[in-house]
Amino acid sequence: MASSLRVFGETDVGWCAATPPNETTDDDGAPVIRADGFSAADPRAPARRVHDDPEVCALRERLRAHNGLEGLEIVGPDEIDRARRIFFRDGFVVVRDLLDAERLAAFREASARVLAEILAVPGEGGRRYVTETARLPHRYSYGTASASRQLLHEPVWARMIDLPTTTPLLEALFGGDDYWVIGAGGDLCLPGAIEYQTLHADQREDFALGPDRLAQARRMGIELGDGDDLDNRTRQLILERTPQRVTINFLMSDLTFENGPIRQIPGTAARAGRPPSQADEPEWMRLSTLVGAPAGAGVFRDPRAWHGATPNLSREIRAMPNVEYAAPWFEAPAFKVSMPHAVWQTLSPHARAITARIVAAPGEWPAGAGVMHPLASARARAKGSASEVPGSPNPPR
Repeated sequence: MASSLRVFGETDVGWCAATPPNETTDDDGAPVIRADGFSAADPRAPARRVHDDPEVCALRERLRAHNGLEGLEIVGPDEIDRARRIFFRDGFVVVRDLLDAERLAAFREASARVLAEILAVPGEGGRRYVTETARLPHRYSYGTASASRQLLHEPVWARMIDLPTTTPLLEALFGGDDYWVIGAGGDLCLPGAIEYQTLHADQREDFALGPDRLAQARRMGIELGDGDDLDNRTRQLILERTPQRVTINFLMSDLTFENGPIRQIPGTAARAGRPPSQADEPEWMRLSTLVGAPAGAGVFRDPRAWHGATPNLSREIRAMPNVEYAAPWFEAPAFKVSMPHAVWQTLSPHARAITARIVAAPGEWPAGAGVMHPLASARARAKGSASEVPGSPNPPR
């Protein structure tokens, strides 16, 4: 599979009819159905994971007619001010042409190679694949499927940290060049991922306005006065324009009406409330997807904004590897060593500066890096000893 797997174009991967709808697995791979979290059951999912099943066909036709966020704005990498305005207004912005042909080809190859490692674990009971622990079928995370929870041991992921198309916008969003890289991974869905993922936020706002966050707000041009008595409008503006983190998801294929385009709910980044459940989510939110975003583009996302995965009813894998950045005031305990020193040495001076909190010491290897597995128990064993997972690589020393 590894030599033929691709994360763009038609594939014979996916569409496992033996995998029941809404089934996930526990840490050891036992099938379970859950009512909450990433793997909450989709009550409106088709009954069978079959490409030409009548319910699947009906859903596909509904998506063909209605899927996509109306008026989606896609900007160029040189439109810094416009991209910044959209990001702070909506909680995300799509930027085209982040990756040139060479970088896109390299990221596609790396994404397919790592996915092949995840799918190499055989399924049970006629299932083609093992569902990742606590995720819906045919959906995987490059980050959580890694025993280190990151992919920064992969040189291709690391080379995407500091690009001429991304760094100027990141500096505009953070108010300077002193932000941090906290990790890298991304997500993907195979064809036949018939369920909607529950709307969620990757980061909850804690509404704390410490001195370092206020300093960033000033750099962002927000008038604070002496900062001792902020009115409610100013507080809200600070929360909106100083996100704890910014994630860039790079698109390996065009997002179409049927291949599982991510949905984003505009204006939800700094909200105190929680997203609706699967049962309560209105149809317009299920259709608020980034259809039309092209391969080589990226989605700059505020992880506080409500978002979720959608059904992949096509015959194409939808992959969105990412790099995750943190504000200069973000709490240091959240940073975990995940980048080998040898990889760090190959980076630009700016990339080395913003990865200083996650780089391993010379001669040391980040725990779990290089071991990919869909089950949490196997990843936990691998983090202690890579050799405990059959076929896992021996980390270089």
